[in-house]
Amino acid sequence: MANLNPVGCMNLLPLKGFSWVLLALTFPVNVLAQVTREVADLPVDQEAFADSLSALYPVDEWAAETPWGPGEHLVYQVKVGIFNAGEGHMTVEALDSIRGHQTYRAVMGIKGGLPGLRVDDSYTTWIDLQTLQSWRYIREIDEPFYESYRHYEFYPDRRVWHRTDNDESGPLASSLPLDDIAFIYFIRGLPLEVGKTYSFSRYFKEDGNPVVIQVLRQDEYETEGMRYSTIVVKPIVQTDGLFGQGGEAELHFTDDDRRILVYMKSNIPLFPGSLTLHLRSIQEGVPLNPESRDTAREGRLNRAVLEPDTIVRR
Repeated sequence: MANLNPVGCMNLLPLKGFSWVLLALTFPVNVLAQVTREVADLPVDQEAFADSLSALYPVDEWAAETPWGPGEHLVYQVKVGIFNAGEGHMTVEALDSIRGHQTYRAVMGIKGGLPGLRVDDSYTTWIDLQTLQSWRYIREIDEPFYESYRHYEFYPDRRVWHRTDNDESGPLASSLPLDDIAFIYFIRGLPLEVGKTYSFSRYFKEDGNPVVIQVLRQDEYETEGMRYSTIVVKPIVQTDGLFGQGGEAELHFTDDDRRILVYMKSNIPLFPGSLTLHLRSIQEGVPLNPESRDTAREGRLNRAVLEPDTIVRR
């Protein structure tokens, strides 16, 4: 689990056009994700797939403990009110090196939209294997009334962030910065004890800090014929956006070693309905930290015994 530093967190994506589809992801582009896409509707043995991933990604004793790792691919149905709005994806695509630092490359985005209003948004982050801080963040938005490309590089030693697409720079709010997407992975590593509130000031721009995480309750949620025990979390961000105070967002994470986002609900300002994400399928990845990998393997084996009908899933 991530270390609890009282300093840390972030403002999530600003609400613009269709950007309220923050937590859905575009399909990955690397070879592993391509294979995942091609077998998405076929039975997959989680343990056998994890063994193949383990051969590709050996353990790293210096890697931080995480419940996720390379190869993780989560698929969501996205709805706005009662309308289907597309399919979302969250993927830990691969390992990359950024200025000599080993990182996870993770992507979030969405493809879809309402009739006549198509959306193709993606958000990519590069997360340090050891510190889980972000080194690079790219946001690409392609929507009916709004297009945007932003490429951020983070330089903690100089406490500066720099946008390469327009040569803009600014002060970095933390020496261990997090961007919008890196924070989602960061929160999955927290203990998330019911009744507790966590506060962080690690968002890379100062005006997004602090972010407050309230752990509301334990619950259950059923999707795609699967019932999950969940922990319900309410994030509160200091600026407007999907997780701003007006959105009254709730995130439901699995109450197990994986901390997978099962369901999300957030009110949409000036819209008579909510944005919701519903988990459709899981392809588990392999954590790099040795203890995290052992925990993940034990969890898969336990689920195979307790839920023999669900160990093979799309």
